[in-house]
Amino acid sequence: MKRLFAIAFTAATLAACTHNTTLSGLNPKDFEGEYEGAPTALYTLTNKAGMEVCITNFGGRIVSVMVPDRDGKMQDVVLGFDNVADYFPENNSTDFGAAIGRYANRIAQGRITIDGETFQLPQNNFGHCLHGGPTGWQYKAYTVLEADSSHLKLQIDSPDGDNNFPGNVKACVTYTLTEDNAIDIAYEAVTDKPTVVNMTNHSYFNLSGDPAGHSIEDDILYINASHFTPVDSTFMTTGEIRYVADFPVNFREPKLIGRDINHPTCKQIKNANGYDHNWCLDTAGDITKVAAELYCPETGIDLKVYTDEPGIQVYTGNFLDGSVIGKKGIAYQKRAAICLETQHYPDSPNKPEWPSVVLRPGETYTSHCIFAFGVK
Repeated sequence: MKRLFAIAFTAATLAACTHNTTLSGLNPKDFEGEYEGAPTALYTLTNKAGMEVCITNFGGRIVSVMVPDRDGKMQDVVLGFDNVADYFPENNSTDFGAAIGRYANRIAQGRITIDGETFQLPQNNFGHCLHGGPTGWQYKAYTVLEADSSHLKLQIDSPDGDNNFPGNVKACVTYTLTEDNAIDIAYEAVTDKPTVVNMTNHSYFNLSGDPAGHSIEDDILYINASHFTPVDSTFMTTGEIRYVADFPVNFREPKLIGRDINHPTCKQIKNANGYDHNWCLDTAGDITKVAAELYCPETGIDLKVYTDEPGIQVYTGNFLDGSVIGKKGIAYQKRAAICLETQHYPDSPNKPEWPSVVLRPGETYTSHCIFAFGVK
């Protein structure tokens, strides 16, 4: 197994370092290092259409995504850093591009009960457990299992008691760049004790390629959902499932993101400081149906999201404040990007009436998401 890993890791590293810099301007050498004794590197996926996706195994993070705009000019449409050290939690506690685990989103008061046994998890966000805790998988170096010019398979071994979650969990995320300009993301996980698993990708998208000068408020969003899960002032789901038509969170018809994002009287907008909600998708797990669509009128770049998950968390970068300096020295300001996180509903472990996130020995957790890019 060690020999197979060494071969895959060496081949992938050589492929990643074929050029001094990537199309997006990244230097692979700036991602060569280690974290907690594990190696880190940058891996580059390309297709015949000229699209490029750069991924680091630290946190399983998408670092850059180069796609053509309506004029054929290549644009980098995700936020991130130009070196691996800036992703380390001691330097920046961000989720840019990460493969989130063991549990994406929030768990109320950091408590879960499985088969009558209660586990107290870290409370790292308004008293709740967010994205697996302060040392979630986004802050670990994944092991590279497979790598070539079109796909990258990463694995993480999460020990029993990792951030107080039960069970030894082995999880994989596979990124595949298709010839029709889509990023196909497949997740799998197994456990030796009953536990909870809910993985997602946390890329921050700005389809203009200009996060310094373009707010996502000027983009158009569609969400294939007639219901959503309201939140309280701590961003925690209340347990309700409400019709979107009763609130300014209705994106069943494509709508300018900025139209209602600062709604003066809606408590849900105030609680989330914009949009930071889970929508209950009407796709019924059918990955052939569009779950959400984002369109940038400035560049003509269009992003369709497909998933077999029941929900999608849409976060409009409300907490970005210019304090984080990203690629090309850009200070990421409020609403410089939007996240489209396919997943189970927040706090599902404590709401048994919602789709279950419990994973048991002998079972395999799977999740599938596709980010399909095009132009209009």
